[in-house]
Amino acid sequence: MNHNEEKHMNHQAHQMEGMDHSTMHGDDQMSGMDHGMHMGNFKQKFWFSLVLAIPIIFLSPMMGVDLPFQFTFPGSDWLVLILASILFFYGGEPFLNGAKMELKQKSPAMMTLIAMGISVSYFYSIYAFIMNKLMPQNHVMDFFWELATLIVIMLLGHWIEMNAVSNASDALQKMAELLPDKVKRLNKDGTEEEVSLKQVQENDHLVVRAGDKIPADGVIIKGSTSVDESMVTGESKTVTKNEKDKVIGGAVNGSGTIEILVTGTGETGYLSKVMEMVKKAQTEKSNLESLSDRVAKWLFYIALGAGLLAFIIWWMVDKNISIAFERMVTVFIIACPHALGLAIPLVIARSTSIAAKHGLLLKNRNALEQANDIRYIMLDKTGTLTEGKFTVTGVEMIDPDTTQEEALKVIGALESNANHPLAIGIMNYLTEKKISPYKAENLQSLAGIGLTGVVNGKNVKIVNEKEVEHLAFSFDESMKRQYQEQGNTLSYLIIDKKLVAMIALGDIVKPEAKQFITDLKAQGIVPVMLTGDNKVAAESVAHYLGIDDYHGELLPEDKEKIIQTYTAKGEKVMMVGDGINDAPSLVRATIGVAIGAGTDVAIDSADVVLTDSDPKDILRFLDLAKQTRRKMIQNLWWGAGYNIIAIPLAAGILAPWGILLNPAVGAILMSLSTVIVAANAMTLRIHN
Repeated sequence: MNHNEEKHMNHQAHQMEGMDHSTMHGDDQMSGMDHGMHMGNFKQKFWFSLVLAIPIIFLSPMMGVDLPFQFTFPGSDWLVLILASILFFYGGEPFLNGAKMELKQKSPAMMTLIAMGISVSYFYSIYAFIMNKLMPQNHVMDFFWELATLIVIMLLGHWIEMNAVSNASDALQKMAELLPDKVKRLNKDGTEEEVSLKQVQENDHLVVRAGDKIPADGVIIKGSTSVDESMVTGESKTVTKNEKDKVIGGAVNGSGTIEILVTGTGETGYLSKVMEMVKKAQTEKSNLESLSDRVAKWLFYIALGAGLLAFIIWWMVDKNISIAFERMVTVFIIACPHALGLAIPLVIARSTSIAAKHGLLLKNRNALEQANDIRYIMLDKTGTLTEGKFTVTGVEMIDPDTTQEEALKVIGALESNANHPLAIGIMNYLTEKKISPYKAENLQSLAGIGLTGVVNGKNVKIVNEKEVEHLAFSFDESMKRQYQEQGNTLSYLIIDKKLVAMIALGDIVKPEAKQFITDLKAQGIVPVMLTGDNKVAAESVAHYLGIDDYHGELLPEDKEKIIQTYTAKGEKVMMVGDGINDAPSLVRATIGVAIGAGTDVAIDSADVVLTDSDPKDILRFLDLAKQTRRKMIQNLWWGAGYNIIAIPLAAGILAPWGILLNPAVGAILMSLSTVIVAANAMTLRIHN
């Protein structure tokens, strides 16, 4: 993690600790870059550097060779010197800073290789300028042309890459936004006052009304309600909460007004702990090294070693330090990664464009490289394999004298004005069935139980299973067993103290999920289901889909620990999820994939986003990753492969036989490899 990013993370953690939800701005980060530049800065640097480079390209020879379009005029050498100096310090600044960071971390890579190329080009050219002014009869070749083209091409490559994988969003900011800015606090005299959330302390008493977000972790000391914790925990059911039950900050209060005793704020709260897990995982994951960086690292060592060796040998043989120095510089210039700098960015740009057309948003370039090694895919159940919303899965009549349509009209009368997930599911079902509900009078909420009212002159109730057990109604309970096994929520209709009907609501499996699991297995990838839902619901869905390995009743830290268990063994793991509870796991996994219909936090934590929320898009991503990696390797060979021949020849390995690489020939080879990698990148295709 770079210094800017670390400062930014620490700043966010501090804000969360004080529950201050002022706006937090994140830097656009590009994988492999350690200086935290904005994409706009790269764009600006590229265009300004291009303006500086154009006159240099027209006025300065290419490795000593005058090109047909070049010309000079009195004083043009001074103009080139001035423009090149501005270009080196302005356009080369991100690469010099990046090299400084890489060397500080004792891991030289692409930034160090570029910095070496532009530094050698610039400072040797300064030496050549001085020598040519002092001793014009002994002309020394300069490399201003190579300096200009290298900086411009490198800036272009990094701008292309940042544009392809840019991510200005911030998962930690989205988590902080789950909590309200203002809360209602109860004073000792029983009066309410509105205070800022950052003023809330442990043991404070807060009032949370229906529909409000719960501002902090706590225990209910007065009232009952139903709480939607799905945004936080991933549990698809609405959870009934009574006195002495715990509630989580960030969850949404349902139908009842409750009073809570605060037990966790700042760094002790549930959300803050999730944020800490995300931050820690991001820090560890940022150390991943890309394929191009590994190639650049070896090329740096080879060029450095070959250049120094050439200097020593030529000086020992000819006793001419100028010739030895020129050979060394020629090796360094030949190793300049013009093509290498474009090899990966052009493939990334092409693959992200193809991905977008297939419903895939790629946010981390490393994901494409690492996807080929994935052996396990961890799948969150709710919202990933299932629809993530309550749907009526069955209506069972208990009273034979009442028709199903009649019962649904009465249920609709009670639920039509409610806004909790169960009510929404029921009303959607009535709309699909084209059933118009009755009108209800004297509608009241029964805290922790359900709803009651008067419909067509009859006293009616819609209650939960616990209330039916309390009232000791007798009925054939076998009808509810299949629904319970599938993890459904059951509600019961009572008319004039008579049990009339049972309605089941559940989170249904996506129609394409089963084939997706089959296709994954066919590729030798093992699916593992992780869910916050109860074990009965988890087992039911896993069995239906053909998933052998599954885990239920998981908290965010449990999911992350499971992934850590696999990664600790050296396994490459993909995590697919859509909730806040999935955020630490999405960051921790080798590749995190977010469902586009999920929460902003999950999307911001992921490396890949499925914009169409179709799990089968994962198969398309794996295929695209395979094709992308193939193109990357091909381009790396074209981008760096010519150095296998050019560097030894430039060093003079065949000089005893009269063969010495002309710098101009090296420049032509360099240009040719750049054209080849660009053309090769454009041939990338996806098979399905």
